[in-house]
Formats: sequence, structure tokens, C-alpha cells
Amino acid sequence: MRWALVKVCLAVTAMVVIAFAVPLGLVIREMASDRAFSDAERQAAMIAPALSITTDREELTRAVLSTEPGDRGRLAVHVPAPEKAADGTEGEALDIGTRRASPKDVATVRKAGRASITEVTDGFALLQPTALSTGDIAVVEVFVPEGEVSNGVATAWLILAGVGVALIVGSVAVADRLGVRMVQPAQRLAGAAHDLGEGRLGTRVPEEGPTELRSAAVAFNSMADQVVQLLANERELAADLSHRLRTPLTVLRLNAASLGESPAADQTRAAVEQLEHEVDTIIRTAREQRPQTQGIQTGAGAGCDASEVIRERMGFWSALAEDEGREVRLAGVDRTVRIPVARPELAAALDALLGNVFRHTPEGTAFAVDVHHSGDAVIVLVSDAGPGITDPEAALARGTTNPGTVGSTGLGLDIVRRVAESTGGDLRIGRSVLGGTEVRIWIGLHGTSPDRGRRGHGRRVARRFGRPRRKEPRTTAGPATSGPS
Repeated sequence: MRWALVKVCLAVTAMVVIAFAVPLGLVIREMASDRAFSDAERQAAMIAPALSITTDREELTRAVLSTEPGDRGRLAVHVPAPEKAADGTEGEALDIGTRRASPKDVATVRKAGRASITEVTDGFALLQPTALSTGDIAVVEVFVPEGEVSNGVATAWLILAGVGVALIVGSVAVADRLGVRMVQPAQRLAGAAHDLGEGRLGTRVPEEGPTELRSAAVAFNSMADQVVQLLANERELAADLSHRLRTPLTVLRLNAASLGESPAADQTRAAVEQLEHEVDTIIRTAREQRPQTQGIQTGAGAGCDASEVIRERMGFWSALAEDEGREVRLAGVDRTVRIPVARPELAAALDALLGNVFRHTPEGTAFAVDVHHSGDAVIVLVSDAGPGITDPEAALARGTTNPGTVGSTGLGLDIVRRVAESTGGDLRIGRSVLGGTEVRIWIGLHGTSPDRGRRGHGRRVARRFGRPRRKEPRTTAGPATSGPS
């Protein structure tokens, strides 16, 4: 398409240049010829006053030589012989200067009484009739060299040719740029359609180019957004179902643990374990599909109020904590804290952390959730007074490097980590001042990196529980049976 446009533009411009340049070149040649012969007529008129006064050879010779063309040998005067005098003598015809025109041409001009141009050797001769005082007609001949007739024509034609070539080159360049402006958006649109067909859902097309291609780009982007939204709704439904099942499964597993030892109790616990495995499979499948939509910017409505979500989830888990005799503390949720995380994702992350507390700590173990707003980030701390984790690095890596570890899927912490990293934050596991595990979620509000120097949050949690601050963290009483999921 691009080269076709260039060829069409080249052909049209060439025809326009030829249509104008050829007639203009002919006009320039005619103008140069007219200029040369006009000068010759002016030079011939210079000798007319002398002819009207005298026909004496010496006088006319001096008059001819006094002019520029006469001095250069380009002017001649042809005076006819006078009629017979009364005494019967005949006059003599005068030819002054260098003759180039034939006698026949001179006689024809004298008889016709009109100026004429005749071709001679190396140029042209202008024959101008002039009346004498005697009533006869003299002919003034002015020689015009061929070079003067075409003087400046070659230069003018070269200039015309240069202008024509410049116009053609310029039009080709403009056509090429226009072709690029039309072809590149079309190529980008075709490439984006190919990428979208291969599953790269973050592909979008810049809305550039001609009006038609901009409209096509807008339609393509709208279609891609709808596809992404449909897939996101489907995955959100699967994730929501799995999260809704995980929470009652935790309660069911804890209740099944209190059934004692009997075949029915063992079957119940086995069924609960199998059901948890199926839920983990659903979560893992949804997690493996999530990278397909990475890079898609979410709108302003994708965020949520972290305080509201945390209060809601803590209200759910508080009932189970009361049944198990766990002391619960919640702080920092008394004001609105907007974060760039979707509500279901934050709820799933919080449920994963609180589910770990109930799953991996004994009954009666206290825990706390602390929310801190630092201006450019929101930090959520989930602390417990359990046995702690002997290897936090291994626990963080389990969800990404070895999801199949026995005793833990690693999916819970992986969900939390993805939520934090999607905002430019991170997830860390450490020792809380309550004696157990402290999980810190750093959620960036503006895509900034975590501040490595944030401290003191665990001390505030300890003061809310009434525990004294310790200079050294308490060592773990023994290795945990399994890391958090």
C-alpha cells in the first residue's frame, strides 16, 4: 500500500511537471528570441536619422561605425541607386558595412516596405526598411548571432528541470510519509490482533493515524477491554468461590479435629482434607492464568477501602476466635484508607493469613491485625503469639518454587505476595513481639518501593496486648510442623 501510493504520486507529479515545464520552456525560448530581435530593431533605428539627411558614402560610413553593432561588423546599409539625372547619368547603389543577407531578400524587403528576418550563416539578419529624403527606400541590415537568440535559454531550462526534479522528489517524500502514516497504524492493528489471538490480553493499539484507523483502534481497544473484563469476571468468580470455600473449610477442619478417634471421625477428616485439596487446585489453576492479564492498567474504581474490608473479615473470623478462646486485637481501621487493590483480592489475602493463624497455631493463641498509613503506603501487620516459623525465606519461596510441598500448598502466602507486589510493595515474614509470626504486607499507593527502615509496628501491637517490650526476640520453642500456606 505504501509503495503503491508513492508510485501514484510519482506518476501524477511527473505529468504535472511535464505539462507545465515544456510549454514554459518554449515560452522562455520565444522570449529570448523576441528580446534579441527587439534589440536589433533598436540598433537599426539608430541609423535612420543619418539616412534621412544624407546618402553620402563617407557620411553614412562614419554614422555606421559610430554605432556599437556597426563597430562590431554587424550593421550594414543598402541604399538603392538613384534614378537617372537630367544630364542622363545614373547613380550608384551604396552597400555600407558587411553584407550577409542575399540581394534578393534585400530587394523583397525594399519592395514590401516591411521588416523581415532571414536566416543567414551563424545567425539571423534583421532587414529594416527606411525612407530616404529622395523618396527611395534604403534597407538597414542588423546581424543577430545565433547565440544571442538563445541567450539564457539553456540556463532557464536547467532551472526548470531542477525545479521539476525537486517537485518530484518532494512529492515522493511527502507521499512516503503519508504512506507510513497510513500503513504503520494498520500494521500495528494487525500485529495487536495477532497478539490478542495468541493470548496476550494486555495488547493495546495507539489511537493514531487517519480518522478511519483511529476509529478501528478505538474499536479494537474496546473489544480487548471487554474480553479482558469477561475473563476477569470468570476468574474472579472462580477465586471468589474458592475463597468462600476455604473459610468454612477451616472451621470444618477444626471442628473435625475435636471429634476424637473413631472411623467416622477419620472419614470426616479425610473428606475435609480431600475437599481442601480440591479447593487448592482451583486456586492454583486461577493463579496460573492470572499472568495473562498482567500489564493491564486498572481504573480508579479498582481500589477499595482497606479499613472496611479488614473490619468485615475480622468480624467473620472473630466468631471462630471466640469459640477457640483466642484473644483478638484490631487497630488502625478507624478511618478510610484507600488502596489500589481490588476488594476481593484484599479479602482473599487477609483470609489466607488469618486462616494460617487458625491452621498452624494452637487453640487459645492470640493474634492481632494492625493497619498503618504512612502517606505513600499502607502497611498491614498480622501477628500471632504462636510457635513462629523457623525459616521465613523458605515459607515465602514455597508458593512460587515448590507449590507441592507436603503439608502446605504455599498458595496462601503467594496470593498475599501477589497483592503486595502488584502495587510496588512486598511481603515479609518475621518474629513478632508476641512471640510468634509477624507477616507484613507493604502496599504502595503510588507504585513506590518499600521503605526498608519502617520499624516499631510490632511494638505497638505488643503494647495493645499488654506485653512488655523485649530487647531481643524470643527464640522459637521448636520447629513448626509446617509453614503457612
